[in-house]
Amino acid sequence: MFEKDNYIKKTPEDVIFGIRAVIEAIKSEREINKILIQKGLKKELFYELKEALAGKDLFIQYVPIEKINRVTSENHQGVIAYVSPVEYFEIETLVDERIEKGLTTKVLVLDRITDVRNFGAIARSAECMGIDTILVPKQGSVMVTADAVKTSAGALNRIPVCRTESLKNSLFYLQQSEFRIVSCTEKGNVPLYETNFRGSCAIIFGSEEDGITSDLLNLSDIKARIPMKGDIASLNVGVSVGMVLYEMVRQELYG
Repeated sequence: MFEKDNYIKKTPEDVIFGIRAVIEAIKSEREINKILIQKGLKKELFYELKEALAGKDLFIQYVPIEKINRVTSENHQGVIAYVSPVEYFEIETLVDERIEKGLTTKVLVLDRITDVRNFGAIARSAECMGIDTILVPKQGSVMVTADAVKTSAGALNRIPVCRTESLKNSLFYLQQSEFRIVSCTEKGNVPLYETNFRGSCAIIFGSEEDGITSDLLNLSDIKARIPMKGDIASLNVGVSVGMVLYEMVRQELYG
């Protein structure tokens, strides 16, 4: 018979816990998605953690202890860190290297996609269809977790993921590097089959709740839409990605 009191929560494999363990992860420059710190924490080691965090560009949240307890029942000392199973890249560095080699580049931009399994499935489609990199914001977006890697069937180990403080700034950089910026939205005025995906381009998909943010839409060169006959207003974002990337490949292969 199941006894609730005897149940020990299994710590997710992408979580490290304890102040010393997190400090060592920071010092060894492991890829860290985010750090959760108990509000009001004043342990002696916490001040050493603050020193380790100084000058680091890491996403930190101060949360009630109950939130940390929901992640792990281990002795976390009020601090846990979500580590990434992959290395993140800078979009500017990656694009510059490809331009120097004379390569066209396809960038898949995910604006505030938060579902881990959806993200993994999207990454799988992206790798199959020849996307060169995935670009996501550092905040308000899904993290690359062990679950995401599994759902991607290993695609996230093969396709670079770039994170940015500002999608708008990164897209402006791409635009200045002669990339075509394509937003995929039900509000678009260009049917998918008339959208030009040839050459270097960045293809944007938004969250299922409210789509692509207005700043990114305004920056776009093309607003593409998938023609539909049914009454439901929009498709699941993972399905939309698959359809759009198929059209991109069709144009490359068959003109």
